[in-house]
Amino acid sequence: MAQFNFAWQSPQDWIPGSDNLAEVLHARHRWRLPLLLAGMLFAQGRRTVTTWLRAAGVSDDYQDYYYFLSSLGRQTRLVAMQLLLLLLRTVPLPSRVIAVIDDSPTKRYGKHVEGAAIHHNPTPGPADQQFLYGHVWVTLSLAIRHPAWGALALPLRAMLYVREQTLAKIPARRGWKFATKLELAAELVEWLALWLQIAKKTLWVVIDGGYTKTPFLKRALAAGATIIGRLRKDAALFAPPPELPPGKKRNRGRPRKYGQKMNLAKRAAHRHGWQTLTCVQYGKSVVKTYKTFIAMYQPTGGAIRVVIVKELHGWFPFFSTDINASVSDILEAFADRATIEQDFHDVKEVWGAGQQQVRNIWSNLAVYNLNLWMHTLVELWAWNRPASELCDRSSSPWDNAQRRPSHANRRAALRREIAGKELSLLAETHPLPRKILDIVSQLLALAA
Repeated sequence: MAQFNFAWQSPQDWIPGSDNLAEVLHARHRWRLPLLLAGMLFAQGRRTVTTWLRAAGVSDDYQDYYYFLSSLGRQTRLVAMQLLLLLLRTVPLPSRVIAVIDDSPTKRYGKHVEGAAIHHNPTPGPADQQFLYGHVWVTLSLAIRHPAWGALALPLRAMLYVREQTLAKIPARRGWKFATKLELAAELVEWLALWLQIAKKTLWVVIDGGYTKTPFLKRALAAGATIIGRLRKDAALFAPPPELPPGKKRNRGRPRKYGQKMNLAKRAAHRHGWQTLTCVQYGKSVVKTYKTFIAMYQPTGGAIRVVIVKELHGWFPFFSTDINASVSDILEAFADRATIEQDFHDVKEVWGAGQQQVRNIWSNLAVYNLNLWMHTLVELWAWNRPASELCDRSSSPWDNAQRRPSHANRRAALRREIAGKELSLLAETHPLPRKILDIVSQLLALAA
């Protein structure tokens, strides 16, 4: 075993978080996880696994860490559970927890990267690249309202979607099984719903139109979740079955489950029935013009509340499987779905998700989830800290001083705190001239 030589002195409120995640791993190698997380925090440049190991000071033991990643990939469910329990202890969650599910790709290169294939590119960009080669990650985040910073999402867990025709390229010894995106999303909801039921929390899951399909909806509803999502404008909706007049007996045969077919476009085009309300979306109070009604929807197997919202550039239909949900709650919850898009941006731009050059499919699963977990750990560390402690924009007068600290700001603040404690410890044991300390402080500030 290589000797532990990571020099940085982590803050006391950071150490328990990284140690808690490792508790479910085998005692033989659980000590490697906090070191790997610390290396991720201080890695510079291209965020490969080797840069993590260099930053942690464990380069001599690199082979064992690569084996550790493969093992960690098979334990992501347990480690994510530890992160969820840490989150429940750290953040005062309301009785209704909002989770967001979506998928995002990461580009990879090389034909030997297991599980990688050609996928549709959701962000073609100026080059209009309709396809990309890489991995697709079905990701679960909790959308939470920070008292000072508004809505943000804390990612918990991701599962890798591998196309069925790509499965043959993965060695059989990996034990990988095919599952659709809808099945992976349903498994994530079932996993989260179980733990939130133990914590006596109700679960709302917000999805985009791509997940408004029977294989996902049936399993998520059976797990006890309420689904908030967007409908297709040509969705097949039906009126509730008509009630029998008093005293009239029902005809023989199975009772009707659906009434007459409803047309969303005609409802949206009708001039009457529109109402207005004020709700909070994207951190601002806005006035929405809407219609709402109860409809039967076959993919959910029952009644849903439909909300049609009129915007300047058209109309959009949303739904909730809880017919008693208020319109403002539905619209605000769906607006919080955008927080997961910020997560995807941060884990790719700040943590370098997709840059880790590993080939084993379980190692790929491990490194992507490590990026998600580091995102959440940093957010939990910064949760109760004032903005002035996390971000100082005095040297950037062109910037908006009132803007909330970004995730990159919070990560840099943690790095500065750890580096500052290391410098203070060094000054206590080895007295240095003030000029040297000032120069080192400036260099550490630039490095962090």
